Amino acid sequence: MNKTDLIKAAADQCGMSQNTVSQVFDAVLKTITDTLKKKEEVNLPGFGKFKITERAARKGRNPQTGAEINIAASNSPVFTAGKGLKDAVN
Repeated sequence: MNKTDLIKAAADQCGMSQNTVSQVFDAVLKTITDTLKKKEEVNLPGFGKFKITERAARKGRNPQTGAEINIAASNSPVFTAGKGLKDAVN
């Protein structure tokens, strides 16, 4: 299922237009992204939690040449499924 399919399914369930649902969906994604940029968690009880983890700088190897390279520190978004979601898929 892609974004378009998800929006269509949500619009059908809610009896709303796809355009309205698309605007709400985009606003929710933007809000989650903006919250994660501030390194704050987004907790959706029963569904899951979005948070940022910090990856330390490390050394790696170029697989083609075998040369050692430095990999810079970075932030990585992580999603952890909640109990309700885990139970629903099992």
